[in-house]
This record gives sequence, structure tokens and C-alpha cells, in this order.
Amino acid sequence: MHFYSINYFFVYGTLIYSKERMADMDKDSFFSKTLKKYNSTNLVIRIIIGIILGFILALVVPDFKFIKMVGELFIGALKGIAPVLVFILVLSSLAQGQIKHDGRFKVVIMLYIISTFFASTVAVIASFLFPLKLTLSDINTEFTAAPANLSEILHNLLVNIVSNPITSIASGNYLGILFWAIIFGFAIKTIATPDTKNLLSDIAKCTSNVVCKIINFAPFGIMGLVFGTVSSNGTEIFGEYGKLILLLAFCMLFVYFISNPLIVFITTRKNPFPLILQCLKESGITAFFTRSSAANIPVNMALCEKLGLDRDMYSISIPLGATINMSGAAVTITIMSLAAVHTLGIDVSFMAAITLGVLASFAACGASGVAGGSLLLIPLACSLFGISNDIAIQVVGVGFIIGVIQDSLETALNSSSDVIFTAAAEYRKIRKTL
Repeated sequence: MHFYSINYFFVYGTLIYSKERMADMDKDSFFSKTLKKYNSTNLVIRIIIGIILGFILALVVPDFKFIKMVGELFIGALKGIAPVLVFILVLSSLAQGQIKHDGRFKVVIMLYIISTFFASTVAVIASFLFPLKLTLSDINTEFTAAPANLSEILHNLLVNIVSNPITSIASGNYLGILFWAIIFGFAIKTIATPDTKNLLSDIAKCTSNVVCKIINFAPFGIMGLVFGTVSSNGTEIFGEYGKLILLLAFCMLFVYFISNPLIVFITTRKNPFPLILQCLKESGITAFFTRSSAANIPVNMALCEKLGLDRDMYSISIPLGATINMSGAAVTITIMSLAAVHTLGIDVSFMAAITLGVLASFAACGASGVAGGSLLLIPLACSLFGISNDIAIQVVGVGFIIGVIQDSLETALNSSSDVIFTAAAEYRKIRKTL
């Protein structure tokens, strides 16, 4: 009898354990299926859902700050990995002798310059067709001191290039990162053993894999960013200074959908809009909500890989574009400066406006990565028009008020254009070889 009792309890216990294990397996299966479904859904669709959820949650539970923190964590992760990614990819490519000097980099840089000139021209024409006047007053806004003149900007640019390599990576100084990655890359190529070069290649692949995993969480991060923007500023941010925002938006959209496609078509001799729309979906939307060209570098690199571009080229052209491709800044600086000109009734010729706008826009390359971005170059542009610094500072204050939308539009244009022109240079090379 005792033997049967033991048998009974053993069988009963086994059944109980089996049921619990089956329940755990069903639970695991549910999470696995959910994760698989999430990963198989198009990233753009997931981001759109995140945008909608963030907007709704900001209206329903604006005090639930945890949602905003999710967006801050996403931005922090992107900003943290981007300098490391750029340094490792450039270093690995140079160390293994994979950088090709076939003229594509010259083409990319020329496209960056041409697009910035076009953007300045579009902004000048729009400002003359729709002149805006600002109601200026004492606006208390904290911001970093702007460079006083072009020589100071050039000095800052050169100092940033030779900045300490570790400091450059830590602070996201991409000019310094590129400079030291090139120096170390050529040194490793000459001295290092094949095993060391293979190790660098493996580290580059691992870093790229980490970036892909971070980007996979973009819908949650953007949901948090939308929540933070709407809950902090409210929907009225879209109404105040509406005319100025509309003019900025019109110019940037014109550059993106008219100027940039025209440049791409002339360069590649093929329909530019499939590339333009794909870059808008997979780079522009993310850049709009992150409001950081540096944070969008990993996104752009992932898109370049998806487009089948040469990693050895885009690993340099993308971070370089984040520093010197300033179409959005050209629009912002020109529109805001000419608004001050119209407000004061200063008589400026059309060609003088274009020339001064272009000079100020290219000067923005020396202020990339500084808090406030292109807004800090407005005093410089205003000084070129003979406007005093006191008035220029008030224009900067207006810029900070509309900065939520202005900076988002500007970053979306700047960052997505990096991929567009990198791809255009690649497609031009392919067309030439056929």
C-alpha cells in the first residue's frame, strides 16, 4: 500500500509540474510570437503608431513623465553609440585598406555645397516674396554665446579637428573623430598584424549589430519624444508665430521635394523620388523627432546599408554630412536674418542677400553640435547686414520660441539629405561604369 501511495504522489506531482511547464511554454510562445510579430512589422509603420500613441498619451495623461523618459533614453543611447560607431567603422575600413579614392567623396562634398547654396537661394526668394516682420522685445532666453566673426568660427573649427581623440568621442565632436580615426587607421594599416585587423573588423560588425538593436526600439523612443514635446508645450505651439513657422516649413519642404530631387536627377540621370521618399520615411521622420543629426547617424548608416551602398564610403560621408551639410541651417539663418532686415526696413539687394546668406550658412559648419545649432549664427548673419547685436539677440530669442518645430524641420532636412547625396554619388559612379 505504501508503494502505491508513493507512486500516486509521484505521478500526481509529475502531472502538476507538466501542467505548470506547459503553461510556461505557452507564455514563452506568446511572448515569442509577439516579439516576432513586432520585428516583422515595417519600422516606419511602428514609428507612425508610436507617434500617434505619444500624441494621445500627452493629451490624456500629460503628467505621466515615465513616457517622456523613454524618449530621453532612446536619444541618449543613439548619441552614446554614434561616435563609437563612426570611429570604429572609419578606423576598420582604413586599417584594412578598403577606402577607395575614386572621386565619390568629392562628388558628395560638392552636392553638400550645392544643396546649401540652393537652400539659401530658396530662402532669400521666399523672404522677398513673403516679407515678414517680427515684434521684437526683451526676450529672456539662455543660450551659448555665438561666434563673433568668421575668423573665430574658422579657429573653432581647426581646434575641434585636433581635439583629444577620447574627448572627441565623449563629446560627439565628429570632425575630431574623423581626423583621429583616419590617423590611427593609416597607422594600423601600416604596422598592425592581420589578426589585429580582423579583430577591428569583428568589433565594427558587433558595433553595427548593437546599433540595429537600438534602432529597433525607435517606435518607443519616438513615442516618448512626441509625448514630451506635446505635454510640455501643448498644441498651442503650432499656432503662435504661425507665419514664421509656415515660411520656414515651406522653404524646407521646397528644398527637400524640389531642389534636392533636381540635384539628384542631374547627378544620377534617374527618377530621384523613390530615393527621396525612402529617405524621408526611414531617416527624415526619425530625425524630426530626435532633433539631433548626431543621434540620427546610426539610423542613416543602417539606411545606407539597406540601400546597398558601399560602407567604406558612407562610414565617412554620413558623419561628415552631419557636420557640414547645412541646407536646413541655411534656410533658418537666412529667413530669420531677413525677417530682422524687413522689420528694421533695411534696403538690401537680392544678390547681396543671397551672398550674405550663403556665407552665414557655411559658417554654421563651425557651430555644428553646439546647443542652439543654427540659431547661434543669426547674430553673425545680422552683423553682415549691419544689424546691432542687441536686436540680433532678440531674433535668436524668437528662434528659441519656435525652436521645437524649426529645429525638428531643420534636422530632418539636414540629416536625411546626407543619405540622399551619399546615394546619389554612389549611383553616379555605377552609371559611369556601365
